[in-house]
Amino acid sequence: MTHRIASIPGDGIGVDVTIEARRVLDAAAAKYGFSLEWTEFDWSCERYAKTGAMMPEDGVAQLSGFDGILLGAVGFPGVADHVSLWGLLIPLRRAFQQYVNLRPVRLLPGTTSVLAGRKADELEMVIVRENSEGEYSAIGGRHNAGRPDEFVLQESVFTRVGVERIIRYAFELARTRSQHVTSATKSNGLIHSMPYWDEIFAEVAARYPDVRAEQCHVDALAARMVQAPDRLDVVVASNLFGDILSDLAAAITGGLGMAPSGNINPSGEFPSMFEAVHGSAPDIAGQGIANPVAQILAGAMLLDHLGETVAAQAIRASVDEVLTAGETLTPDLGGTATTTALGTAVAASLR
Repeated sequence: MTHRIASIPGDGIGVDVTIEARRVLDAAAAKYGFSLEWTEFDWSCERYAKTGAMMPEDGVAQLSGFDGILLGAVGFPGVADHVSLWGLLIPLRRAFQQYVNLRPVRLLPGTTSVLAGRKADELEMVIVRENSEGEYSAIGGRHNAGRPDEFVLQESVFTRVGVERIIRYAFELARTRSQHVTSATKSNGLIHSMPYWDEIFAEVAARYPDVRAEQCHVDALAARMVQAPDRLDVVVASNLFGDILSDLAAAITGGLGMAPSGNINPSGEFPSMFEAVHGSAPDIAGQGIANPVAQILAGAMLLDHLGETVAAQAIRASVDEVLTAGETLTPDLGGTATTTALGTAVAASLR
Protein backbone atom coordinates (compact mmCIF):
# COMPACT_ATOMS: atom_id res chain seq x y z
CA MET A 1 0.00 0.00 0.00
CA THR A 2 1.35 3.39 -1.01
CA HIS A 3 -0.18 6.60 0.34
CA ARG A 4 0.42 9.86 -1.53
CA ILE A 5 0.99 12.65 0.99
CA ALA A 6 1.37 16.38 0.37
CA SER A 7 3.75 18.12 2.75
CA ILE A 8 3.44 21.87 3.32
CA PRO A 9 6.10 22.74 5.92
CA GLY A 10 5.00 26.40 6.09
CA ASP A 11 6.97 28.94 8.09
CA GLY A 12 9.25 29.18 11.10
CA ILE A 13 9.40 26.07 13.24
CA GLY A 14 6.78 24.50 10.99
CA VAL A 15 9.69 23.58 8.75
CA ASP A 16 11.79 22.23 11.63
CA VAL A 17 9.12 20.01 13.16
CA THR A 18 7.77 18.73 9.83
CA ILE A 19 11.19 17.27 9.04
CA GLU A 20 11.00 15.22 12.24
CA ALA A 21 7.39 14.19 11.74
CA ARG A 22 8.28 12.87 8.30
CA ARG A 23 11.27 11.03 9.78
CA VAL A 24 9.01 9.23 12.25
CA LEU A 25 6.27 8.53 9.70
CA ASP A 26 8.76 7.06 7.23
CA ALA A 27 10.21 4.86 9.97
CA ALA A 28 6.73 3.64 10.89
CA ALA A 29 5.89 2.97 7.25
CA ALA A 30 9.05 0.90 6.78
CA LYS A 31 8.33 -1.09 9.94
CA TYR A 32 4.67 -1.77 9.27
CA GLY A 33 4.74 -2.57 5.58
CA PHE A 34 3.39 0.42 3.69
CA SER A 35 4.89 3.34 1.81
CA LEU A 36 4.50 7.11 1.96
CA GLU A 37 5.09 9.00 -1.26
CA TRP A 38 5.82 12.61 -0.35
CA THR A 39 5.40 15.73 -2.47
CA GLU A 40 6.53 18.98 -0.86
CA PHE A 41 5.01 22.40 -1.51
CA ASP A 42 6.68 25.69 -0.57
CA TRP A 43 3.41 27.50 0.18
CA SER A 44 4.17 29.93 2.98
CA CYS A 45 4.55 33.55 4.02
CA GLU A 46 7.95 33.50 2.33
CA ARG A 47 6.20 32.63 -0.90
CA TYR A 48 3.69 35.41 -0.26
CA ALA A 49 6.53 37.93 0.12
CA LYS A 50 7.92 36.88 -3.25
CA THR A 51 4.74 36.37 -5.28
CA GLY A 52 1.89 38.09 -3.43
CA ALA A 53 0.08 34.80 -2.82
CA MET A 54 0.34 32.12 -0.15
CA MET A 55 -0.35 29.43 -2.75
CA PRO A 56 -0.93 29.39 -6.52
CA GLU A 57 -4.38 29.91 -7.99
CA ASP A 58 -4.66 26.19 -8.77
CA GLY A 59 -3.42 25.14 -5.31
CA VAL A 60 -6.62 23.32 -4.41
CA ALA A 61 -6.52 21.39 -7.67
CA GLN A 62 -2.88 20.44 -7.09
CA LEU A 63 -3.72 18.90 -3.70
CA SER A 64 -6.99 17.23 -4.62
CA GLY A 65 -5.40 13.96 -5.75
CA PHE A 66 -3.46 13.30 -2.55
CA ASP A 67 -4.50 10.86 0.16
CA GLY A 68 -3.62 13.30 2.94
CA ILE A 69 -1.87 16.56 3.76
CA LEU A 70 0.70 17.26 6.50
CA LEU A 71 0.77 20.99 7.21
CA GLY A 72 3.39 22.87 9.18
CA ALA A 73 2.71 26.08 11.08
CA VAL A 74 2.02 29.16 8.96
CA GLY A 75 2.78 32.77 9.87
CA PHE A 76 5.72 35.15 9.85
CA PRO A 77 6.41 38.79 10.83
CA GLY A 78 5.58 41.18 8.02
CA VAL A 79 2.60 39.16 6.80
CA ALA A 80 -0.64 39.89 8.62
CA ASP A 81 -2.25 36.88 10.27
CA HIS A 82 -5.51 37.29 8.38
CA VAL A 83 -3.56 37.26 5.11
CA SER A 84 -1.72 34.02 5.86
CA LEU A 85 -4.82 32.34 7.31
CA TRP A 86 -7.25 33.28 4.57
CA GLY A 87 -4.64 32.74 1.90
CA LEU A 88 -3.92 29.10 2.69
CA LEU A 89 -5.44 27.29 5.65
CA ILE A 90 -9.07 28.39 5.49
CA PRO A 91 -9.41 28.01 1.69
CA LEU A 92 -8.06 24.43 1.93
CA ARG A 93 -10.37 23.56 4.82
CA ARG A 94 -13.40 24.77 2.92
CA ALA A 95 -12.53 23.53 -0.56
CA PHE A 96 -11.96 20.02 0.82
CA GLN A 97 -15.00 20.18 3.13
CA GLN A 98 -12.84 19.50 6.17
CA TYR A 99 -15.68 20.46 8.45
CA VAL A 100 -14.32 18.60 11.48
CA ASN A 101 -11.40 20.08 13.36
CA LEU A 102 -10.44 17.32 15.77
CA ARG A 103 -8.15 18.24 18.65
CA PRO A 104 -7.38 15.40 21.09
CA VAL A 105 -5.47 16.47 24.18
CA ARG A 106 -3.96 14.40 26.98
CA LEU A 107 -1.29 14.80 29.61
CA LEU A 108 1.64 12.92 28.11
CA PRO A 109 4.02 10.85 30.25
CA GLY A 110 6.99 12.75 31.57
CA THR A 111 5.20 16.09 31.40
CA THR A 112 3.39 18.06 34.05
CA SER A 113 0.23 20.12 33.99
CA VAL A 114 -0.07 23.69 35.17
CA LEU A 115 -3.00 22.36 37.22
CA ALA A 116 -1.63 21.21 40.54
CA GLY A 117 -2.40 17.69 41.64
CA ARG A 118 -4.07 16.53 38.43
CA LYS A 119 -3.21 13.07 37.12
CA ALA A 120 -3.01 11.92 33.52
CA ASP A 121 -6.36 10.09 33.62
CA GLU A 122 -8.03 13.35 34.66
CA LEU A 123 -6.53 15.30 31.78
CA GLU A 124 -7.70 13.66 28.58
CA MET A 125 -10.40 15.03 26.33
CA VAL A 126 -11.11 15.81 22.68
CA ILE A 127 -12.44 19.03 21.22
CA VAL A 128 -14.68 18.62 18.17
CA ARG A 129 -14.64 22.04 16.52
CA GLU A 130 -16.85 23.06 13.61
CA ASN A 131 -14.36 24.00 10.91
CA SER A 132 -16.16 25.43 7.91
CA GLU A 133 -18.58 28.18 8.96
CA GLY A 134 -19.76 29.81 12.20
CA GLU A 135 -17.93 32.90 13.36
CA TYR A 136 -15.13 32.50 10.80
CA SER A 137 -17.04 34.07 7.92
CA ALA A 138 -15.93 36.45 5.20
CA ILE A 139 -19.32 38.12 5.20
CA GLY A 140 -19.16 41.70 6.45
CA GLY A 141 -17.12 44.77 5.78
CA ARG A 142 -15.66 48.07 6.88
CA HIS A 143 -17.76 51.18 6.34
CA ASN A 144 -17.29 54.95 6.55
CA ALA A 145 -13.53 54.50 6.77
CA GLY A 146 -11.74 57.42 8.39
CA ARG A 147 -14.92 59.10 9.58
CA PRO A 148 -16.12 59.48 13.17
CA ASP A 149 -18.98 57.08 12.41
CA GLU A 150 -16.67 54.39 11.01
CA PHE A 151 -17.82 50.85 11.77
CA VAL A 152 -17.29 47.22 10.80
CA LEU A 153 -19.70 44.31 10.43
CA GLN A 154 -18.64 40.71 10.96
CA GLU A 155 -21.34 38.16 10.29
CA SER A 156 -21.55 34.61 11.64
CA VAL A 157 -23.05 31.84 9.54
CA PHE A 158 -24.73 28.80 11.11
CA THR A 159 -26.44 26.40 8.70
CA ARG A 160 -28.57 23.44 9.70
CA VAL A 161 -26.35 21.13 7.67
CA GLY A 162 -23.16 22.50 9.21
CA VAL A 163 -24.34 22.47 12.82
CA GLU A 164 -26.07 19.11 12.65
CA ARG A 165 -23.20 17.21 11.06
CA ILE A 166 -20.56 18.44 13.53
CA ILE A 167 -22.76 17.63 16.52
CA ARG A 168 -23.58 14.21 15.09
CA TYR A 169 -19.84 13.57 14.60
CA ALA A 170 -19.27 14.38 18.28
CA PHE A 171 -21.95 11.92 19.41
CA GLU A 172 -20.58 9.17 17.19
CA LEU A 173 -17.12 9.80 18.63
CA ALA A 174 -18.49 9.72 22.18
CA ARG A 175 -19.88 6.25 21.55
CA THR A 176 -16.29 5.05 21.16
CA ARG A 177 -15.16 6.80 24.35
CA SER A 178 -16.99 7.72 27.54
CA GLN A 179 -20.45 8.28 26.02
CA HIS A 180 -20.51 11.87 27.23
CA VAL A 181 -20.78 15.00 25.07
CA THR A 182 -20.66 18.60 26.29
CA SER A 183 -21.80 21.38 23.98
CA ALA A 184 -20.27 24.85 24.23
CA THR A 185 -22.91 27.54 23.90
CA LYS A 186 -23.52 31.20 24.72
CA SER A 187 -27.25 31.41 24.18
CA ASN A 188 -27.63 33.90 27.01
CA GLY A 189 -25.69 36.48 24.99
CA LEU A 190 -25.85 35.58 21.29
CA ILE A 191 -29.56 35.86 20.59
CA HIS A 192 -29.80 34.07 17.24
CA SER A 193 -26.83 31.81 16.55
CA MET A 194 -26.45 30.01 19.85
CA PRO A 195 -30.15 29.30 20.55
CA TYR A 196 -30.19 27.77 17.05
CA TRP A 197 -27.08 25.70 17.91
CA ASP A 198 -28.78 24.57 21.15
CA GLU A 199 -31.96 23.51 19.33
CA ILE A 200 -30.05 21.33 16.91
CA PHE A 201 -27.91 19.91 19.72
CA ALA A 202 -31.09 18.83 21.52
CA GLU A 203 -32.48 17.27 18.33
CA VAL A 204 -29.31 15.26 17.70
CA ALA A 205 -28.97 14.26 21.36
CA ALA A 206 -32.45 12.72 21.25
CA ARG A 207 -31.18 10.26 18.62
CA TYR A 208 -28.41 9.09 20.96
CA PRO A 209 -30.15 8.05 24.19
CA ASP A 210 -27.09 6.01 25.17
CA VAL A 211 -24.88 9.13 25.25
CA ARG A 212 -25.07 11.60 28.11
CA ALA A 213 -25.53 15.10 26.69
CA GLU A 214 -25.16 18.45 28.39
CA GLN A 215 -24.72 22.02 27.29
CA CYS A 216 -22.63 24.61 29.07
CA HIS A 217 -22.03 28.31 28.48
CA VAL A 218 -18.57 28.68 27.03
CA ASP A 219 -17.28 30.91 29.83
CA ALA A 220 -18.42 28.43 32.46
CA LEU A 221 -17.01 25.62 30.35
CA ALA A 222 -13.61 27.31 30.26
CA ALA A 223 -13.71 27.51 34.06
CA ARG A 224 -14.69 23.85 34.32
CA MET A 225 -11.80 22.89 32.05
CA VAL A 226 -9.45 24.37 34.64
CA GLN A 227 -11.28 23.47 37.85
CA ALA A 228 -12.77 20.06 36.97
CA PRO A 229 -11.28 18.74 33.71
CA ASP A 230 -12.15 15.17 34.70
CA ARG A 231 -15.82 16.05 34.11
CA LEU A 232 -15.17 16.55 30.38
CA ASP A 233 -14.49 14.14 27.56
CA VAL A 234 -15.94 15.06 24.13
CA VAL A 235 -16.58 18.79 23.78
CA VAL A 236 -18.35 20.04 20.65
CA ALA A 237 -18.16 23.70 19.78
CA SER A 238 -18.55 26.27 17.05
CA ASN A 239 -15.56 27.48 15.07
CA LEU A 240 -14.54 30.33 17.38
CA PHE A 241 -15.43 28.68 20.68
CA GLY A 242 -13.69 25.45 19.63
CA ASP A 243 -10.56 27.34 18.64
CA ILE A 244 -10.30 29.03 22.03
CA LEU A 245 -11.25 26.01 24.13
CA SER A 246 -8.83 23.70 22.36
CA ASP A 247 -5.90 26.02 23.05
CA LEU A 248 -6.93 26.17 26.71
CA ALA A 249 -7.19 22.38 26.80
CA ALA A 250 -3.70 22.10 25.31
CA ALA A 251 -2.33 24.58 27.83
CA ILE A 252 -3.51 22.52 30.81
CA THR A 253 -2.14 19.27 29.34
CA GLY A 254 1.47 20.23 28.79
CA GLY A 255 1.30 23.13 26.34
CA LEU A 256 0.68 23.78 22.65
CA GLY A 257 3.92 22.03 21.73
CA MET A 258 2.28 18.70 22.60
CA ALA A 259 -1.11 19.09 20.87
CA PRO A 260 -1.95 17.76 17.38
CA SER A 261 -5.03 18.43 15.29
CA GLY A 262 -6.80 17.18 12.21
CA ASN A 263 -8.89 18.98 9.61
CA ILE A 264 -11.04 16.07 8.57
CA ASN A 265 -13.34 15.34 5.67
CA PRO A 266 -15.21 12.37 7.17
CA SER A 267 -16.57 11.11 3.85
CA GLY A 268 -13.11 10.64 2.35
CA GLU A 269 -14.24 12.43 -0.80
CA PHE A 270 -11.44 14.95 -0.34
CA PRO A 271 -8.06 14.76 1.41
CA SER A 272 -7.87 15.58 5.12
CA MET A 273 -5.12 17.76 6.56
CA PHE A 274 -3.18 17.35 9.80
CA GLU A 275 -1.12 19.87 11.74
CA ALA A 276 0.23 20.84 15.14
CA VAL A 277 -1.89 23.29 17.13
CA HIS A 278 1.09 25.57 17.84
CA GLY A 279 2.17 28.50 15.72
CA SER A 280 5.30 29.15 13.70
CA ALA A 281 7.35 30.69 16.58
CA PRO A 282 9.70 32.64 14.28
CA ASP A 283 11.81 33.73 17.27
CA ILE A 284 13.22 30.21 17.62
CA ALA A 285 12.96 29.00 14.02
CA GLY A 286 16.05 27.27 12.68
CA GLN A 287 17.69 27.05 16.10
CA GLY A 288 17.04 23.34 16.47
CA ILE A 289 15.19 23.65 19.78
CA ALA A 290 11.53 23.41 18.73
CA ASN A 291 9.50 20.56 20.20
CA PRO A 292 8.36 18.25 17.35
CA VAL A 293 5.97 16.13 19.44
CA ALA A 294 2.77 17.88 18.34
CA GLN A 295 3.65 17.51 14.66
CA ILE A 296 4.68 13.88 15.15
CA LEU A 297 1.34 13.17 16.83
CA ALA A 298 -0.42 15.00 13.99
CA GLY A 299 1.33 12.54 11.71
CA ALA A 300 -0.06 9.68 13.81
CA MET A 301 -3.55 11.13 13.32
CA LEU A 302 -2.87 11.18 9.58
CA LEU A 303 -1.98 7.48 9.67
CA ASP A 304 -5.14 6.72 11.65
CA HIS A 305 -7.17 8.47 8.96
CA LEU A 306 -5.43 6.42 6.26
CA GLY A 307 -6.31 3.21 8.05
CA GLU A 308 -2.76 2.53 9.30
CA THR A 309 -3.97 2.35 12.89
CA VAL A 310 -1.33 -0.07 14.18
CA ALA A 311 1.47 2.20 12.99
CA ALA A 312 -0.31 5.25 14.41
CA GLN A 313 -0.60 3.65 17.83
CA ALA A 314 3.05 2.59 17.68
CA ILE A 315 4.05 6.22 17.13
CA ARG A 316 2.01 7.37 20.13
CA ALA A 317 3.54 4.60 22.25
CA SER A 318 7.03 5.60 21.11
CA VAL A 319 6.39 9.25 22.01
CA ASP A 320 5.22 8.12 25.46
CA GLU A 321 8.31 5.96 25.91
CA VAL A 322 10.75 8.71 24.96
CA LEU A 323 9.05 11.31 27.14
CA THR A 324 8.88 8.90 30.07
CA ALA A 325 12.59 8.12 29.80
CA GLY A 326 13.30 11.86 29.96
CA GLU A 327 16.73 11.55 28.35
CA THR A 328 15.91 13.33 25.08
CA LEU A 329 13.78 16.36 25.83
CA THR A 330 13.79 19.75 24.15
CA PRO A 331 14.27 22.91 26.26
CA ASP A 332 10.53 23.59 26.63
CA LEU A 333 10.29 20.21 28.37
CA GLY A 334 13.22 20.92 30.67
CA GLY A 335 15.89 19.18 28.61
CA THR A 336 18.74 20.17 26.32
CA ALA A 337 18.03 17.96 23.30
CA THR A 338 17.62 19.30 19.79
CA THR A 339 14.56 19.00 17.59
CA THR A 340 16.39 16.41 15.50
CA ALA A 341 17.50 14.40 18.51
CA LEU A 342 13.95 14.11 19.84
CA GLY A 343 12.54 13.16 16.44
CA THR A 344 15.30 10.59 15.93
CA ALA A 345 14.68 9.11 19.38
CA VAL A 346 10.98 8.66 18.67
CA ALA A 347 11.71 7.00 15.32
CA ALA A 348 14.28 4.69 16.91
CA SER A 349 11.90 3.65 19.70
CA LEU A 350 9.19 2.33 17.40
CA ARG A 351 8.25 -1.22 18.38
